[in-house]
Formats: sequence, structure tokens, C-alpha cells
Amino acid sequence: MLETMQDPGFVKELNRINRRDILKLGLVGTLGALMPLFPSRNAYAMSNYASWRISFRNAHTGESFSGVYRVGDKYLPEAFDRMNYVLRDFRTHEVFPMDPRVLDIVKVLQDRTKMDGPVEVLSGYRSPKTNAMLRNASTGVAKNSFHMYGQAMDIRMPGHSTKRLRDNAKKLKAGGVGYYPKSNFVHVDTGKVRSW
Repeated sequence: MLETMQDPGFVKELNRINRRDILKLGLVGTLGALMPLFPSRNAYAMSNYASWRISFRNAHTGESFSGVYRVGDKYLPEAFDRMNYVLRDFRTHEVFPMDPRVLDIVKVLQDRTKMDGPVEVLSGYRSPKTNAMLRNASTGVAKNSFHMYGQAMDIRMPGHSTKRLRDNAKKLKAGGVGYYPKSNFVHVDTGKVRSW
């Protein structure tokens, strides 16, 4: 069912929205007009994906979101208002519009692993100030991180191995996948398909 995501048409669809588009929009209310990452006309998106529901918990704040954020090809601005708040930079309290495509990736991963509980989010949006601070403290933080554009999430799924989560994310071929077994998380982003 999800194998259609590897087809070149899927990658072309994914690339229709780029980082500049997200930054130009600036307002989450306009996200509903964007072409979804996983259009409902694809075979795997039909019956199971009429309503897109996601469940996640911020590991640092304990705040969570569980609900429908997309119906068919329409993203729900009210849901994004709440999700963006939960996924804010918890260090600076800055809220930034998350790329709907990264949430689509996490939702499909949540379904693929048949996870019942919420995904644990270690990092969603990251301000440039926070990114610079983390970069000074670690070699594993990119200077121009996708987190600074709301295009990345660092996640783990309690009860599922990080290796299995990484393997499933790579099979999607929907963007970047970083594997951090020592810290027990996987990075997913909406950049070019690559892995490390």
C-alpha cells in the first residue's frame, strides 16, 4: 500500500512545495491551500487517509496533540495552530509554522509501525539562536538545519526500535532520515532524499 510513495510521481509531488514557499507563506492559515505531501488520489491514501489523525507528545514540555489535522487534501489551520505551539522551540518559546509535509511523514510512520500511543518528539521547530547553541555543543547539528524552517522533527516511538523506525522512514523516500542510535531517535525532514 505505501510502496507507491517510492514512485517518481510521488517525489515530484513532494518537491512542489519547497522551503522558500513555506517561509513566504508565514501564516499557518494559508497552509490549507498547499498541495499535500501525500495526495489523496494516490492508492494508499484513499480509505485509510480520508481523515489524517496524528498523536505526538513533546518530550521536553509534556504537551501533546492528538487529533485530525488534515481532511482529504485540506490541512486544518486550527489544528496547525495547536501543533505549532506544541512543536515550538521550548528553549526560546518561539512558535513557527511547521511544514505540513513533515507531519504527513510522521503520521505515515506512526501508521506503518502500528503505534497506538503518541510519537515522542524531541525537537520540532528550532530557532536560529537555539540551533547555534546546540551546534556549539555538538558536532551532529547542521549549521542550516531544517529544524529552523519547520521542516524537520526528531522523533522516537516508545515500544519500537529506533532502527526499525529509521528503516521505515528510509523506505518512504520522502526526505532526509538521520539515525541516532546512541540518543535513541530518528530525524526526519522534507529536504532531498538522503540518509546518514
